[in-house]
Amino acid sequence: MEINLVRKSGKFNFEAENSSGFKVELDAKEAIGGTGKGFRPMEMLLVGLGGCSGIDMVNVLTKQKEPLDDLKISIKATRKEEEMPPIFDVIDIHFDLYGELSAQKVERALALTFDKYCSVSNILGRSAQLNFTYTINNSSK
Repeated sequence: MEINLVRKSGKFNFEAENSSGFKVELDAKEAIGGTGKGFRPMEMLLVGLGGCSGIDMVNVLTKQKEPLDDLKISIKATRKEEEMPPIFDVIDIHFDLYGELSAQKVERALALTFDKYCSVSNILGRSAQLNFTYTINNSSK
């Protein structure tokens, strides 16, 4: 795995590119001179958590032969602002699942995702409290 960053416009604006050529822009918060031209680095950690857990959920539900039509994930996090560095203390992840799904199989998929498969949640869970909830929407999105 390799990521390369190039400084773009402004003091803290960077473009990150992976070995496949995909790019994302990052920037610092405005309070220290950022210009709002990209994700902040801590937001990228939450993006990684959402992507990792979402991929694992879809994978597990597919293996369980569950008819998942769609999945939406929302993440809210708080940081220990009084500490340096201000790391996450609580991360709430909510999964909106669409399809005629078994609650028991969804709960099993969540347990496997967060206890076994998702590397990002394993890393973040060492310093923050991770809470996950879900809603099964039996109709189409």
